[in-house]
Amino acid sequence: MRILIVASCLAAMPAWAQASKTSSFELMKPETQAMQRDDASNPAMLWTAEGRQLWSQKAGASDQSCADCHGDVASLRGVALRFPAFNPGQSKVVTLDQQIQICRTQAQKAEPWALETRPVLALSALVGLQSRGLDIAPTTSAEAATVAQGRALFIERRGQMNLSCAQCHDDNDGKSLGGAVIPQGHPTGYPLYRLEWQDLGSVERRLRNCMTGVRSEPYAYGSPEMVALEAYLRDRAAGLPLETPAVRP
Repeated sequence: MRILIVASCLAAMPAWAQASKTSSFELMKPETQAMQRDDASNPAMLWTAEGRQLWSQKAGASDQSCADCHGDVASLRGVALRFPAFNPGQSKVVTLDQQIQICRTQAQKAEPWALETRPVLALSALVGLQSRGLDIAPTTSAEAATVAQGRALFIERRGQMNLSCAQCHDDNDGKSLGGAVIPQGHPTGYPLYRLEWQDLGSVERRLRNCMTGVRSEPYAYGSPEMVALEAYLRDRAAGLPLETPAVRP
């Protein structure tokens, strides 16, 4: 009876939970993997270089830079592993990109940048780079409700095609779709350089692509739904090493 119960539980678990979690890096062609591994060849490193300039650049009415508060950016080693994270001052969970905006408006007293713009992505990539190779952190109790909301959205069917994220990335990972292998969908490398985009982009940009692909109205950047989905995906990927800034096809 005990064996049957265990077998039944395993059958109900998604494929990524039954087997070891894997990054979509493992599915890439060797030449694309080599591009990510070599900082001199990784196009995303151009954004981190810009991020270093922004880190030391004074801005706003306070005439302060990121470095004036945090010192060397290396001091943020480990920080990117826990975002989205609960921000007590905001009384909600925020993404790393949103935290950059909070610092800009509150500490620097400068006009905020729009999400998904080059300066936000550059700083996000730079902060993420400091934690490259470290394991993504699990959810804390303060983020549990947001993660639960994200999971509900992940399994919710949507759009004209009536598909959910889980149907691809839980139920059919490893299979082929349009000639490409379906990944488990772990956000281990964002913001990342996508060859298809010829640009750096956040996980929210990728989520919006998927929503458009199933003919669904995408959530706005920074919306509560996007934050919840990103929080769930981070929790789902806990234990995998961060690759930021990664390269993807």
